[in-house]
Amino acid sequence: MSDVATPPAVPETPQLPRILIVDDQRNMRTTTALVLRQQGYQVSEAESGEVALSRLLAEPFDVVLTDLKMAPLDGLAVLRGALEVSPSTQVIVMTGYSTVESAVEAMQLGAYDYLSKPFKESELLLRVQRALEQRRLLVDVGLFSDEFRQRYKLDNLVGRSAPMRDLLTRLVRVSTTEVTVLITGESGTGKELIARAIHVNSKRSSRPFVPVNCAAIPETLLESELFGHVKGAFTGAVKLRQGLLEEASGGTFFFDEIAETTPAFQAKLLRVIQEHEIRRVGDNASIPVDVRVIAATNQDLKKAIGEKRFREDLYYRLNVVPLHAPPLRERKEDIPLLAQHFISRFNQRNGTRRTLTQGALQKMAGYDFPGNVRELENMVEQAAALAHSDEIDAADVFIEARTAPAPGNPDTGVRTLAQEVDDAERRAIEAAMQRNDGQIEKIARDLDVSTTTLWRKMKRLGIRKE
Repeated sequence: MSDVATPPAVPETPQLPRILIVDDQRNMRTTTALVLRQQGYQVSEAESGEVALSRLLAEPFDVVLTDLKMAPLDGLAVLRGALEVSPSTQVIVMTGYSTVESAVEAMQLGAYDYLSKPFKESELLLRVQRALEQRRLLVDVGLFSDEFRQRYKLDNLVGRSAPMRDLLTRLVRVSTTEVTVLITGESGTGKELIARAIHVNSKRSSRPFVPVNCAAIPETLLESELFGHVKGAFTGAVKLRQGLLEEASGGTFFFDEIAETTPAFQAKLLRVIQEHEIRRVGDNASIPVDVRVIAATNQDLKKAIGEKRFREDLYYRLNVVPLHAPPLRERKEDIPLLAQHFISRFNQRNGTRRTLTQGALQKMAGYDFPGNVRELENMVEQAAALAHSDEIDAADVFIEARTAPAPGNPDTGVRTLAQEVDDAERRAIEAAMQRNDGQIEKIARDLDVSTTTLWRKMKRLGIRKE
């Protein structure tokens, strides 16, 4: 055996980012490719959507830049194909037909960003650099690892199911933009948590996030609360008052339960979105406001439009990028994760060491949770508070029996969603009352609602403050 030293290993050369440019205009394609090659990127070109899809199946790409208007396969088809092959691939849509509709549709389908032709070289390089950073984060860290959640402050949006993966992917993408977002979903699905996550990941994160529950403020006060008023505008207006929209300047304004507003108010909100200005009650002067608008509803707004309860023009202004908060029954695999999340929070808050047995988790997973995540949280906290030991078993998990039908109604054995939601809200409020010694302000903060909303719900549900 020779005594020859083993030569040192050659350091592995980092893989250069791979970029695919798809455009049926040769000059545009080659010019863009040249700019990127000069920056050291590996660049491939495709003159059609069909060629692009073949290349995507044959080799991996970090970023795809695709023209939108091509035939027969357009840029949206390339976008879909790229994300099907590799969800972490970042797609930037290029279009010379820069309309809100085309850009919005691309982002709804999962595009990272878009470029309006003609674009500057510096703009191209900046978008590609940001797309590569996003790609590296998704690949190196992993989309749903703890590091990723900490990076994007998603700790309260728990779940690894397909509906949650889709939601969180779209949430992260839309956070870097300024577009208006409409969040839909049943009560208790976490729509405000989604809105807050968008805000904290946006460029506006250092400015206020102002949530308003449109159903909690009487119609007579809503306009004054949001737009402000001048002295003498109405009885009791003894001085000028800034509205919440002005206070949110530079930040994000969240309109919860937007379907509860009147068409007259909706017209004024439309002006805020279109013109970026407001008028205080009793004043003719316009005041500029800089806010990003996010709205949420648990209602079918298209049905409300048909019933003349909601303005169609406002709907399209709000629904630039839709996000759907899935009900818990459609992501049952997330129930154990959520339950463990809630028991950990309970332990931190109360200095306890409660644990959930497999039997307890199985019992929860077998329930439909009409009150969604909010009802699950209440169930876990109730079990933790009343358990006889630190180990919470199935016997400690209380699932309320379905009540008998009202006299004169047939016993179908099925309760309405409204009845189930009322029961879930009643349990949540009663549990919060116990935790906070009946103090309304603390209860409202605990439940993340206004005191007005809390009083209204207590009255409707027949809950008395002891």
